[in-house]
Amino acid sequence: MNDSLYMQRALELAELGRGNVSPNPMVGCVIVYDDKVIGEGYHQKYGEAHAEVNAISNVKDHSILPECTAYVTLEPCAHQGKTPPCADLLIEKEIKRVVVACRDPFDQVDGKGFEKLKQAGIQVEVGLMEKEAVELNNRFFTSIQNERPYVILKWAQTSDGFVARENYDSKWISNPYSRQLVHKWRAEEDAILVGKNTAIHDNPKLTTREWIGKNPVRILLDSNLEVHKDFNLFSKEAETIILNSLEEKKERNIEWIKTDMNNPWSVLRKLHEHKIQSVIVEGGSQVLNSFINENCWDEARVFTSSATFKKGVEAPDIEGEIVKEEGIFADQLTIYKNNHG
Repeated sequence: MNDSLYMQRALELAELGRGNVSPNPMVGCVIVYDDKVIGEGYHQKYGEAHAEVNAISNVKDHSILPECTAYVTLEPCAHQGKTPPCADLLIEKEIKRVVVACRDPFDQVDGKGFEKLKQAGIQVEVGLMEKEAVELNNRFFTSIQNERPYVILKWAQTSDGFVARENYDSKWISNPYSRQLVHKWRAEEDAILVGKNTAIHDNPKLTTREWIGKNPVRILLDSNLEVHKDFNLFSKEAETIILNSLEEKKERNIEWIKTDMNNPWSVLRKLHEHKIQSVIVEGGSQVLNSFINENCWDEARVFTSSATFKKGVEAPDIEGEIVKEEGIFADQLTIYKNNHG
């Protein structure tokens, strides 16, 4: 059997859950009998059936499952959460062989799923396409292992290196297609973060309007609560968290949380406490630079347009591994990865 081919398919299925399963990981599963795919599934929504359940449900004849191989992108869970343990289901169906891409670092799983399967006499193989599986769930792994959200920095800059004019006006540097892509990204991540200056000067909504998908949690850094409640960030369209130094309270979809505002690491720890697994940092330049200066980022997505300002607010200076360069009509998108040296 072509194990890599089936695992690649399982990874493609897992990707379909992006933006809908957090704080759970994305998982895909393929069931194979006699070198033919007879069932496949993925974790579609947080709180609902896991990949293995959906894949087995997709199999028409359960009597042949004892002769099947299940390809799963992440270790089957061994604990009762919002759904029953997937390891138990694989055992109940007497699956012959289970091929898994990578181990689940979550304490309540972390090897326990493998142990259950082996004790039941199931052949277990681990590590096929592990690198790809870990990369797929880098938000989940960062959250579990580093106790902080995965951080994506994002900004648009002019060809001469500015993110805003002298009066802080930054509309619109990038083109409509780039902005639509940004809305797609918003639907895929847990939260989006801006500082008070961006909130005041741009009055952004930070919602997903140009793409089908959920709105991210809006995070506002506003130490002294200077952003007025009439601003768009206080609308009912999305949950909003205001990190500040003065008060803690909750009204409707808005929550004020006191935290140490001195550095990005303390901000990220507070977001982790609120089960936020990933965050897009949209600005402004002061906030972006604070994350860069503290080496507090995982990925940066930078649009460079053909526009020129000649003077204004300078774009952040970032160093990292360039993993992608792509033209979006007249804009150039560059994606950097931080290898955290």
